[in-house]
Amino acid sequence: MTAQDDVGYHARQHARWRLSEVAFWILVLSCALLFPSRYLIMTDILRLGLFALSLDLILGYAGVVSLGHAAFFGVGAYSAGLLALHGIIPEPVLALLAAGLIATVVGFLTSFLVIRGVDLTRLMVTLGIALLLEALAERFSNITGGSDGLQGIEMQPILGLFAFDMFGKVGFFYCLIVLFILFLLARRIVHSPFGLSLRAIRNNPLRAAAIGIPVNRRLIAVYTLSAFYAGIAGALFTQTTALASLDVFSFEKSADLMLVLVIGGTGYLYGGLIGAVIFKMLQEVFQTITPQYWLFWIGLVLVVIVLVGRARMHRWALWLPNLVIRRFAGRKAVVAVPERDGP
Repeated sequence: MTAQDDVGYHARQHARWRLSEVAFWILVLSCALLFPSRYLIMTDILRLGLFALSLDLILGYAGVVSLGHAAFFGVGAYSAGLLALHGIIPEPVLALLAAGLIATVVGFLTSFLVIRGVDLTRLMVTLGIALLLEALAERFSNITGGSDGLQGIEMQPILGLFAFDMFGKVGFFYCLIVLFILFLLARRIVHSPFGLSLRAIRNNPLRAAAIGIPVNRRLIAVYTLSAFYAGIAGALFTQTTALASLDVFSFEKSADLMLVLVIGGTGYLYGGLIGAVIFKMLQEVFQTITPQYWLFWIGLVLVVIVLVGRARMHRWALWLPNLVIRRFAGRKAVVAVPERDGP
């Protein structure tokens, strides 16, 4: 077997679906039956998970850090809102795609700025782009509504059949289907030769360039794709809430996204999804206990994660399942949490 065949074999092995992945999506779908009164917060988790997935594509796989990823979320949100408000594209699915494409164009145009420099420069550039777009949205308040946001957005039924309801059931399944389709696309991309080249760039850009990988073109491509995903997440936000305000561009939204990936981990697609679930659950619990100081407790959790280490926490969490397996199955424990490629 040649080296090329060996690489291809291992890539195919990593691309195969694992039982844990199937169980994860079955669990997500079962939440619709187990918690019928929590559709709104579950929809919020799905949107945040897709948003985190968009950042993980550039941070976890290409090593591009960003503090202004909310720029594309905001572009998608306002695009979907304006398309619906003025009746340009009343059908939500088509408007969703249009909003994603608009965010893609913005991502492509700004990618040439982001690929210049190193981490600190990229942090400042991405943050500056988000602040600039927020300032433009506030400046042209006759279009965006300014600080009041877009008013009077009415969403048409999805495909002309499924109308959005006040309980959020239709919005939940709508977001779930969109998230799953885009997740399948992202999974295919990261396990392709393109995805392998992104890992090489993340690990050592100079070595990647030396072996013939077009580093800048790869970074532009994945950054543009990430903008598309973030724009779709923003459009879903507007379509399911009938709201678009300047907050969608805020630094706090980008910061929350980084917190989600710190909690869930980067470099494997499920990190953003798991982090979104944990972050929203912690936020819900802490806001119930101490509404004014819930950020303090979120910060404390992050400090614990950093000090203890995610790998060590995984081993602690798996100690009891492994003990049960050894005790009753009479064999070596097989429960494991993969570092990169699964939940």
